[in-house]
Amino acid sequence: MSIDWNALGQVTAVSIGVTVAVVVVFALGVLGLARFEGAREDGGGTSAVGAAQAGLCFLACAAVVAYGIYLIVPQFH
Repeated sequence: MSIDWNALGQVTAVSIGVTVAVVVVFALGVLGLARFEGAREDGGGTSAVGAAQAGLCFLACAAVVAYGIYLIVPQFH
């Protein structure tokens, strides 16, 4: 049995890259939540930009996770 090391390396590189990207996008969502909560505590108002940032980032993370589940579970194909 022969292992294609090039393919294994490519899969490893892509999975590490996607993992780092999802963590960064999730962290930006947490930053948006902190911005939203900070604006509410400071001035009694809300930051629409922070709420939108958090919502979009968390939605993007959920979409990536859903796509990964779609790729893994064969019944969805």
